[in-house]
Amino acid sequence: MKEAAALAAQGAVHGTAVTAEHQTAGIGRHGHSWHSEPEAGLYLSIILRLPAPTPALTMALGLAVQASVNDLARVATDIRWPNDIMLNDRKLGGIMVQTEAGAQIAGIGVNVNQEAFPEELSKIATSLRIETGREHSRDSLLNRILAESLHYAALEKSEILRRFEDSSSWVSGKSVIVDDRLTGITAGLDENGFLRVRTSAGMETVLAGGVRAAIDSA
Repeated sequence: MKEAAALAAQGAVHGTAVTAEHQTAGIGRHGHSWHSEPEAGLYLSIILRLPAPTPALTMALGLAVQASVNDLARVATDIRWPNDIMLNDRKLGGIMVQTEAGAQIAGIGVNVNQEAFPEELSKIATSLRIETGREHSRDSLLNRILAESLHYAALEKSEILRRFEDSSSWVSGKSVIVDDRLTGITAGLDENGFLRVRTSAGMETVLAGGVRAAIDSA
């Protein structure tokens, strides 16, 4: 994302993309590291120049990745609010959006052809190759995700939120824990795309945080 941010500062246009064969310092939300096997995953940053709020934009990009992966790999992914692409209850990819130099920098990572993960990640991460038993074209996926990202990012916020609610099993009726501090049942999105959670103390609105299934201790 640093290279994309530098290009944005130089005036790079909307839709400019930067890719990497390997990340030496891949990051996720809240500074978490991202395991990046050389020439196995898709590591993409897109420069966007849009007025869309970050929560809605992050969800739009999640929809773009989901649609691209499902169509090209013939799988059925889920989206864990707000930015995780899930397959068979394990993380397949993620999206992070930062504002830099007057533009939004969207970092997208998808596990494509990894055959294994470190022991500490093996129960929570997966790849298309692990799930389907075959190799997938990173170039085809990259081109599709870029096209779909520009399409979804241009949608109205209300349409993004509607589609996200239709495409994610995590938005409503899911028993979740948020950052080990809040437990409850998800109850949809508010008008800004933040997650509503019904707890024993009442309704809470989650602005940010790590969401996981309440029955999952990982």
